Amino acid sequence: MSTIERPEIIVGDRKISFEVGGVARQAGGAALVRTGDTVVLVAAANGAKPRLDRDFFPLTVDYRERTYAAGRIPGGFFKREGKARDKEILTSRIIDRSVRPLFPENLRLEVQISALTLSHDGIHDTDILALLGASVSLGMSSLPWNGPIGAVRVARIDERFLLNPTLDEQDRSALDLVVAGKKGSILMVESGSHELSEELLLEALAMAQVEVDKLCDLQIELFAKIGKPKLAAPAPALDAGFIQKVSALARPKFKEAMRIADKSARESFVDAAVKEVNEKLAPEHPDQAGDIAALLATLEYEEARRLILEEKKRTDGRGFEDVRTILIQTSVLPRTHGSALFTRGQTQALATATLGSSSDQQIMDQLEGEYKERFMMHYNFPGFSTGEPKPERGPGRREIGHGALARRALLPLLPDAEQFPYTLRIVSDILESNGSSSMASVCGGSLALFDAGVPLKRAVAGIAMGLVKEGDKWAVLTDIMGMEDHLGDMDFKVAGTTEGVTALQMDIKIEGISIDIMKTALEQAKRGRLFILDKMSQALAAPRPDLSVHAPRMEVVQIPVDKIGALIGPGGKNIRRIIAETGAQVEVEDDGKVYITAVDRASMETARRQVEGYSAEVEVGKIYKGTVVRIMPKLGAFIEVIPGKDGLCHISQLDVNRVERVEDVVKVGDEIEVKVLEIDNMGRVNLSRRAVLKPGSELEVAPRAPRREGGGDRFERRDGRGGGGHRGGEHRGSSERRGGTPPPPGRGYQ
Repeated sequence: MSTIERPEIIVGDRKISFEVGGVARQAGGAALVRTGDTVVLVAAANGAKPRLDRDFFPLTVDYRERTYAAGRIPGGFFKREGKARDKEILTSRIIDRSVRPLFPENLRLEVQISALTLSHDGIHDTDILALLGASVSLGMSSLPWNGPIGAVRVARIDERFLLNPTLDEQDRSALDLVVAGKKGSILMVESGSHELSEELLLEALAMAQVEVDKLCDLQIELFAKIGKPKLAAPAPALDAGFIQKVSALARPKFKEAMRIADKSARESFVDAAVKEVNEKLAPEHPDQAGDIAALLATLEYEEARRLILEEKKRTDGRGFEDVRTILIQTSVLPRTHGSALFTRGQTQALATATLGSSSDQQIMDQLEGEYKERFMMHYNFPGFSTGEPKPERGPGRREIGHGALARRALLPLLPDAEQFPYTLRIVSDILESNGSSSMASVCGGSLALFDAGVPLKRAVAGIAMGLVKEGDKWAVLTDIMGMEDHLGDMDFKVAGTTEGVTALQMDIKIEGISIDIMKTALEQAKRGRLFILDKMSQALAAPRPDLSVHAPRMEVVQIPVDKIGALIGPGGKNIRRIIAETGAQVEVEDDGKVYITAVDRASMETARRQVEGYSAEVEVGKIYKGTVVRIMPKLGAFIEVIPGKDGLCHISQLDVNRVERVEDVVKVGDEIEVKVLEIDNMGRVNLSRRAVLKPGSELEVAPRAPRREGGGDRFERRDGRGGGGHRGGEHRGSSERRGGTPPPPGRGYQ
């Protein structure tokens, strides 16, 4: 029977508890991690034999949320969990990026980390718990993993930092910073913020490092009790003479290749060099093709880094802080709402902005429940961008991750929905790629929004920083290209405005970096970001003053909630009529917000007046221009004064002169001005055209009306209303008592 351990720790003011040894005991390692009533299970498993057919470490991370955890049944036709949601993919990526650097580079065992949210209280987030569970499950397994790691989220509310905030606190925070690291160093950073300064971000990182160290100490004590002996991952033993032979043939070629600036030319040169070495060595070493390939990769890695650390040069001749040549074009596509082509070196992003109505919002089905998202950022990476054939199979984890990063960078600068109610979608199609395409998407997306006339508060730019570190020697590189990303030790993306940082993402390939290196990278990134923002300003300094002629026009009208039914009408009759008459799209939310979208200003104004009319109240004494909707020959005319609300203009109030027949004065469809005389306690509206033609005349004594068919006398009061009251216009005690057929009731007289 396994020993069950239940260590606990306080991070900020939140208790995190672990349980190991009680569940998933056949896994290599497993842990239940809990905060409040949120519980995540993480298990690690590995294959029995190395995959020698792989030239990389086959690690898979899958984070999934069971909807039963929140007491919900999955939506849609199939009532079970299916394709991973974006949040699940992004959490899987965070775990992968945090744990991967601590595995031996030559490990070829298949390793899988599975994280399942089993219970969710709607208060505490799950990603930090999943990260910690991954560390515990790997640490207690036999896998050769150089952990543990700690993880913490930092928020900033009311000018103070807060550790592991609740979901509600995250919504109110100016910072969402997730940090994972080893004791004394940082491994992974993921952050979104509202233009925070580099100084504040460094303060938050230092605060996080303290908590990371505490979490590592707790795990070190735990592994001393329950940890399994670690498997060895020995590097392949190669004969020194064989290594020297490969090096003598290939190193001079790689030295030359590292000075070729053009990506395609450099890659072609390297391919030719590799082919030449293989042709010379293959006959003598027919069974060592894999060893030759590994040595060639090592030589390329060494020469690229030696050029930087020893010769202080970069492959394309730039200085460490130089940004590649930037070219910008806006309004490049004639029918889009906004577009920009952003080129930096050999990386090119075509960004488009599209404006839509509230019906275009993305419905997000999350563990916490459904909500609507008004801003979407979609990133596409077709194969031709790197000169490779690759079929389109929908977005992968990389595309989703890069899109989420670019979205996080732009989100804080968007106008409020009350100010600018449009749904917004940016698509970034990468047309060329040689490093930092996600940051090119941020720049292109910002320019596309400006081009569409979206009142973005400020322009946003992004830049990717790199690191090459050997012992105490290190260099931070600005605007890294693909080779520097591949052969370097860090990919540190920073996006923001002239006022501060809006997004960070850091991945490393070594076992942690210090706060001092982070500080240098942030300061250098700021200088690069400001340089790019200046170039963007020269191309398009501010949002265009008007929306594209191809963009829809939209307004939001707020109506009382109790008027929603009147606007919609029986079976949707009223709202369908507005749409049919104006050509506008009208959408009503439960809170009384009415979104009106139209192709031109005239349609917008007409639809808005009609919507406001259904929510308006008729006022006594006010003159309205109404439409005759029904005539009752011997009684009067019903006139719609505001949409959905009509009243009776008695025959005696149709004109200053005596009227024998209603049809002699008005007909259905006529527009006439009438004055509201009274709204009785049943909500019926009495109108007068006579009062408009001759003000005050409605108070005069009208001549007695002739006896009506069906019996009963009629008389006129000084206020113009038929004596004895009316219901639907009929005189009580006449037709009802004497057997006549009363006229049909009008709208508003039911």
